[in-house]
Amino acid sequence: MSLIAIINGRLIDPVAKNIYAGGLLVKEGRIVACGEIDSTGADTVIDAEGGYIAPAIIDPTVFSVDVPAFIKGGITRVALMPDQSPALDEAALIQRAKESGGEAVEVYPLAAGSRGLEGQELAEIGLMKRAGAKAVATGRQWIADSGLMYRLLDYAASLDLTVISHAEDGGLTKGCVATEGLMASRLGLRAAPAVAEAIVVARDLMLAEETGCKIHFAQLTTKKSFDLIRQAKKRGIKVTVGINPAYLLLSDRHIEDFRTFARLSPPLRSEEDRLASIEAIQDGVIDVFCSAHDPRGAEDKRLPFIDAKPGMAGAETLLSAALELVHECIIDFFGLMNLLSGNAARLLGCQGGSLSVGEEADIIIFDNKREWQLDSAKMAAKAGNSPFDGRMMRGKVTHTIKGGKVLL
Repeated sequence: MSLIAIINGRLIDPVAKNIYAGGLLVKEGRIVACGEIDSTGADTVIDAEGGYIAPAIIDPTVFSVDVPAFIKGGITRVALMPDQSPALDEAALIQRAKESGGEAVEVYPLAAGSRGLEGQELAEIGLMKRAGAKAVATGRQWIADSGLMYRLLDYAASLDLTVISHAEDGGLTKGCVATEGLMASRLGLRAAPAVAEAIVVARDLMLAEETGCKIHFAQLTTKKSFDLIRQAKKRGIKVTVGINPAYLLLSDRHIEDFRTFARLSPPLRSEEDRLASIEAIQDGVIDVFCSAHDPRGAEDKRLPFIDAKPGMAGAETLLSAALELVHECIIDFFGLMNLLSGNAARLLGCQGGSLSVGEEADIIIFDNKREWQLDSAKMAAKAGNSPFDGRMMRGKVTHTIKGGKVLL
């Protein structure tokens, strides 16, 4: 394999909490030198032009394998939610899903917690772990049966698997398309109270504490949920939390004019909850960023708001949206890369998240100041259903490298 030299960059090492000028040498798919390097003899020289060199992004929540979008967004490893067709509830389906990213993207399938994701009986989690499942997930919805959820957590704990939970009480959210509040009232939309999230968080935390299972909430978005997580972490419960940066930048006012691209799952929250999300980033309650990448075509989005499917194409904007928090001095670059890469590597028990010598060369280069306007019609994703459509973004991936192979 050729020798690749990356020069004239600024390296972000989230492990050492250091940013320094220099470059990287990559040989046989691994980092062999960093900092001051000698590029003599390199087969390929990449000039970072003063941009940041960082570990590639690891996305712990995607609903679709969309390689062009992942490459464009600097994502080289993804955890695939079990909400596929058919649901990932058998070992053979896990094995097949593992291969779906080809050589460009490492796909970690998540095992369905229940057969068909129907919440009625446990799936064969042990067999799916043996086939390569990195964790167990409830999918797009909660498991309403507390007895089944208890057995799932207990079984997963015995296998040393994390359970990834979707926190929405279906009894409160059924048929609803927004969060209760002034905007939903103005638009005449059926809405659920935001507490539907915290109710599930409270139950699942108690069950996780009882069983000793590691639990990860795929996305939390409300102040009451974050307060519960703070208390749980203080008590030593093994809990982690994810969020899509969209919930840090947007609130329910962005569904005005029935913008279906802003119909997400969970729905966008109040401004109070948005500010609480930012506070949860600052004090470490939130552990990882995710794209929740879910490309939806016109047949799903060009519909009346109540009929449109929730979800967004988030892979290409994940870094740019997260960088807004750096520009606003809410987090620093070390926090950014831990939220985008390091913590997800620990959550999934996979490689990545570091620029240390000997590590696999999963690398991005990005220009944190480059301004660009998102045009959903020109996205690399299978569909461009982004709530950021038309928004001016600042910061963009210029190079994506996976295992020493330059993809972008």
